[in-house]
Amino acid sequence: MRSSLLIVGLFGCLSAQAQSPVWAIRGAHNTVYLAGSVHLLKTGETSLPPAFERAYSAAKALVMEVDVDELDSPAAQTLLLQKGLFADGSTLRQAIGEARYARVATEAARLGVPIEGLEPFEPWAIALTLTQLEYTQLGFDPEEGVEKQLGRRAHLDGKKITGLETVDEQINLLAGLSAADQARFLDLTVTELKDADRETREILAAWRSGNSTKLASLMSEDYATFPGLYRALVTDRNRRWLPQIERLLKADQDTLVVVGALHLVGEGGLVQLARADGFEPRPLQ
Repeated sequence: MRSSLLIVGLFGCLSAQAQSPVWAIRGAHNTVYLAGSVHLLKTGETSLPPAFERAYSAAKALVMEVDVDELDSPAAQTLLLQKGLFADGSTLRQAIGEARYARVATEAARLGVPIEGLEPFEPWAIALTLTQLEYTQLGFDPEEGVEKQLGRRAHLDGKKITGLETVDEQINLLAGLSAADQARFLDLTVTELKDADRETREILAAWRSGNSTKLASLMSEDYATFPGLYRALVTDRNRRWLPQIERLLKADQDTLVVVGALHLVGEGGLVQLARADGFEPRPLQ
């Protein structure tokens, strides 16, 4: 579940000619690079697009959705477990009803997890767990995702890493979803798992080529029937992050900001919001 927090940004218009997953925004005395991340990559397919190297080399500091070091802390793991369990002693079956429960049980069995072991957990936690298991079976490794790779390099190079939000905030965002939204989130997850391999290959191809139009379409289509979830997980967070990014543009050093690719593209994406505030993001080749 710890690694699964990063998956939130993996799934959900700009010019298809952008051809870069990294955007550069000039401040008065510096440049802020906005990089769209894929949080997990397959073993053997872990190279990053060239624009990442250019942005990383130029940047003196990194900012991510959360400081990746926080994810491994005992405090974060304890909070994740506490928030993931039903506080009132309810069960998953009681929370989502028999029809949904049967679908979840089928997927859990396919992934090698007895449904009985999931009973004490809230639907949002089950959704993350099933997603993590699916991607692990497909050969994806969160330790080789963009953030983990860049984080290891930054530690070696002495570059400071900070987060746009804390692990607590990210966990509370999911735990704070209403019971109905949590059930729909789990529904969406179970539906997505059936085509996870094909869809993720398409997303990765669009990400590597910088095809923002294709990326926006692929990443947001599953949220079309669930705009409330898209707003909570994507656009509301973008609006909270934008002032922080604009403060970075007033500094004297170049900074690389790495967020899930869904946060850059499409309606309400950070690139669009930055343009609306008078900045001129340009694709970094």
